[in-house]
Amino acid sequence: MGLMSFFKGVGEKIFPSAEKEPEVKAAALLAHVQGLALPFKKLSIKVAEDIVTIEGSVAEQVDAEKIAIAVGNVEGVASVNNLLEVEVPKEEAKFHTVEKGDTLGGIAKTFYGNAMKYPVIFEANKPMLSNPDKIYPGQVLRIPALED
Repeated sequence: MGLMSFFKGVGEKIFPSAEKEPEVKAAALLAHVQGLALPFKKLSIKVAEDIVTIEGSVAEQVDAEKIAIAVGNVEGVASVNNLLEVEVPKEEAKFHTVEKGDTLGGIAKTFYGNAMKYPVIFEANKPMLSNPDKIYPGQVLRIPALED
């Protein structure tokens, strides 16, 4: 997947405000991924300032994408270098950075031509999203291709 950009000043607050140690931040990010129960076979997280590198292996493309956005949608993270190896590679999803006034229905209309397809986007971003109405500007969402 490579390098993904995020808004550094928005997202979940998982780092203690004064924390600067990369190892502590990496451990907090790993605990965050584990707390979301995102599947992986092997996962290593490294932090250098506001850039996070994730390495290891996952079974499916969706797992790599969800881990990357879970880590990237954390306050203080500006970029995620996703180097995860995928056992069953598939076409990558598209990504959308939420803007002020966006709704999942509006995003679905833009990407799928049908606002009523918003549950596809909601499901594609679980467990990071707990409610379709709780998205925020700067958040990056997965937009998977529609299945036939």
